[in-house]
Amino acid sequence: MTTIPVYQCEADVSEGLEGLAWREMKTLFDDRLERVNVPAKAGVLRFEYVGNPFQLLKLRTVQTVYLVQQHNVPRPKGLLGDEHFKKLLAHIKIARDLWPENTYKTLYISAAGSDSSVMTRLKEELAKNTGLLIGNEEGDLLIRVRKSKEGDGWDTLVRISPRPQATRSWRVCNREGALNAPVAYAMNVLSQPTADDVYLNMGCGSGTLLIERMAAGEVKSITGYDNDPVALECAGKNIEAAGYSEAIKRRQGNITDLPLSAKSVDVITADLPFGQLVGSHDDNMILYPGMLKEAARLLKQGGRMVLVSHEVR
Repeated sequence: MTTIPVYQCEADVSEGLEGLAWREMKTLFDDRLERVNVPAKAGVLRFEYVGNPFQLLKLRTVQTVYLVQQHNVPRPKGLLGDEHFKKLLAHIKIARDLWPENTYKTLYISAAGSDSSVMTRLKEELAKNTGLLIGNEEGDLLIRVRKSKEGDGWDTLVRISPRPQATRSWRVCNREGALNAPVAYAMNVLSQPTADDVYLNMGCGSGTLLIERMAAGEVKSITGYDNDPVALECAGKNIEAAGYSEAIKRRQGNITDLPLSAKSVDVITADLPFGQLVGSHDDNMILYPGMLKEAARLLKQGGRMVLVSHEVR
C-alpha cells in the first residue's frame, strides 16, 4: 500500500489577501490541506498538505510556497549534523525533482547572520552535495533558516520553485511600477468574473490584469486601453507569451474619454498610477476624478469595478 506524503508548508501572500488565498487553496485542494495552528502573521499562511507538491504550483494568489521542516537543534550549527543535514537534503531533492533536470543552477540561504561562519559552512556543504553554485543574491534554490515558531529548535524552508510563483513565465516585457501578478489575479477574482462579462482594463500598462483575467476563467470580450504606445507594445509581448493574442484586444486611448458606448461594460479594473514610480500626485488629482467619471458612464447597471492605488490624499 502506497503512503501519500504529508508536507508542512508555508506560503507568502500579499498582506490583506490571506483570506482570498486560503479560499483558492481550499477550492483547489479541499480536504488535502489544513491550516497549522501557529501564531498568525500577516502575509503568511502555514498549512499541512497531502499529495504531490507540484500541484501547489497551480496557486495564483500566493507569492511563493516553501516546504517547512522543524529541526530540534539549539543553534543553526546543529543543521550540519548528519541527521538534520540529510533531512534538509531530502527536502531540497523534493523541490528540485518537481522541475526538469538542470533547472537549478545556484543556491542561496536567507537567514539572520547569513554571512556568519556557520551559515557560510552550511552553504558550502549544500553546494558540495547538490552540485549547485553559491549565489550572491537570491538563487534558484532559496533556503530560509529561522528560529522555530514551535519550540526551541530551528526551521528550514525550501522554496518549491526556482523563482517566486509571482514571477509569471509570460512576463517577457516588464515596466517600472508593473502590478504584481497575484494581486492582479486577486483583483479579478474580487470582480466576480463570469463567462458573459464585457471586461475593460483602463490603463492596461504591461497587460498584467488582462492576462490574469484570462487565467481566472472565460470572458465574453476583454479589452485594455492605455494612452502610451510603448506600454501597449509591452503588453502585446506579454499577451503573446501568455497565448492570449487572439482573445485580448489592445487599444490606445485616454481613459478619461474612451470611444465606447455608455452602459456597455460589465467589469472595469484599473491599476492606477501611484504618483511615485509612475505619474505624479498633481497628475493624479486630474486623472483619478476623470477616470472615475468615465467608469461610471461606461458601467452597466449592476456592473463591477476593482481598482488598486497607493495614492495618498
